[in-house]
Amino acid sequence: MRLSPILSLYIGRHFVMAFLGSLGVIMGLIFLFDVIELLRRAATHGNVGFGVILEMALFKLPQMVQLILPFAVMIGAMAAFWSLTRSRELVVSRSAGVSIWEFLTPVMVGAFLIGLFNVVAFNPLSAALYLRYEKLQDQVLLRSGGGPLLVGESGLWLRETHGAEVVVVHANAVRQEGYDLHLRDVSVYVSDADEHFLYGLEASLGQLENGFFRLTDASLLRPGRPVEHYPTYDFSTQLTLAKIQDNFASPETISFWELPGFIHFFESAGFSANRQKLYFQSLLSSPILLVAMVVLAAVFSVKPDLRSGGIMIRLVGGIVSGFVFYFFSKVVYALGLSSTLPVALAAWTPAVVAGLFGTAALFHLEDG
Repeated sequence: MRLSPILSLYIGRHFVMAFLGSLGVIMGLIFLFDVIELLRRAATHGNVGFGVILEMALFKLPQMVQLILPFAVMIGAMAAFWSLTRSRELVVSRSAGVSIWEFLTPVMVGAFLIGLFNVVAFNPLSAALYLRYEKLQDQVLLRSGGGPLLVGESGLWLRETHGAEVVVVHANAVRQEGYDLHLRDVSVYVSDADEHFLYGLEASLGQLENGFFRLTDASLLRPGRPVEHYPTYDFSTQLTLAKIQDNFASPETISFWELPGFIHFFESAGFSANRQKLYFQSLLSSPILLVAMVVLAAVFSVKPDLRSGGIMIRLVGGIVSGFVFYFFSKVVYALGLSSTLPVALAAWTPAVVAGLFGTAALFHLEDG
């Protein structure tokens, strides 16, 4: 028997309504906790109004929606299946010859379309709002540390204040190897608070160490004095590799359509783009992940006869499986960021594993 379009639309409508309800509840909770957290952080800044806090929480909310979307789909699917089971509509459909896979098809198609809409349409909006959130955060909740920093096609530019001295560092090229940052054609200019030149350094190579630049084949230039040459010269800095990478826009602030070009620029600047690549691949895999969450939800909610009880056990099982999946995905993503796993494998593994586990469990329950 083939599932009729009317029944498919009916099941799909049940899922969409349950999904929107669960998503709305989760969004409300997230918004509330974000407002509380921002109020706590703004406690030391007396000039931050409550309206600004609400605005920041609203700008951040779409990005949080993308994070909790798989759980909202899973909860919505479980609620829809339980509703159809309680009303015996699922029992009647199964008695008429509708298999579990035919019953799940409209829900899986709906989840896939939700994931597709999230990637191609909602993600650009989320990225734009999250960028505004980060700018507001920088303005009203001042971040500590670090001076003005620019990394672009002209190389690395850094401006720092060392006591009464102002230091400008420039490198024509930078290259990241693991956790080491290498610089080529390094220039350091030091002036006083009135911008009077004090001395400069020129080096063919440099490497960022813990708290200082180690310059190789360095020349020290001082006004009215001969040039001094050093095989190596250590120059203190507040810069770290993390601060350089944080200077680039976080992947969450970049639209799905702009990520490939940003990854190319990031790598051409000499840095590892694992974080951006992982985020891009995770967006590509997200529609498949939502489908896998529907299959996983069916394992804990599709049962013809509920009179035997066990609803609470299955509810707890679904919640526990969701948390286990969350921690598993975080571990796999961490392995991808550290280059222990290939980026594509790390991004697609959670979706594939969740789908295979749910499919195997459904086969066992239905045909085992």
